Amino acid sequence: MPSRVMLVEDHTLVRSGIRTLLESSREVEVIGEASDGREAVEMARRIKPDVVLMDVAMSELNGIEATRQIASMQPEIRILILSMHADEQYIFEALKAGAQGYVLKSAAVKELMNGIREVAAGRTFVSPSLSLVVMDDYVRRAKGKHVFSEVSRLTAREREVLQLIAEGKSSSEVGEVLYISTRTVETHRHHIMEKLSIHSIAGLTKFAIRNGLCSLHDRT
Repeated sequence: MPSRVMLVEDHTLVRSGIRTLLESSREVEVIGEASDGREAVEMARRIKPDVVLMDVAMSELNGIEATRQIASMQPEIRILILSMHADEQYIFEALKAGAQGYVLKSAAVKELMNGIREVAAGRTFVSPSLSLVVMDDYVRRAKGKHVFSEVSRLTAREREVLQLIAEGKSSSEVGEVLYISTRTVETHRHHIMEKLSIHSIAGLTKFAIRNGLCSLHDRT
């Protein structure tokens, strides 16, 4: 039976191209598409794919946060990150969030298919070109020399609020997206600033971009 795959990518043309590549194989059936992390979480809950092919840099809810939510609610779903970022911090955060694999967008189609096959079978897959990076990072962490990301100080809700603030949304707009009050948003913002020792929206925005919570093109 082909693996039932849900594709998550915010660029329509890119998503269409990936879908065409996947559907050229008998091993994959694309059963759903989402254009952002929040839509992905809801769609995964409804259609229950075998594998989610997840982009990282998306507006409103990035791929790592979406991965964390899906993995928490539906651990049986396997998640393969498809990203342009080769930085070890992205890889570590994705795997820590619950992803079972990480493939670069620059990879060959054969490598992507291998990734889907391995993840669907319950194994972990990381692009061969990244394996050495991952191993070096693992050894460094094992020796206790790694300083954990400041992002890890924030709760899941605080990371969501931070991303939306960094994308240029007002407190009321953030509240509308997350279905919480403006006052609650402002409380979260206060806690975020305290934890990160950052005391301006501009500073929060720079932090979010630097740590991959959002990208420059997500700014409204």
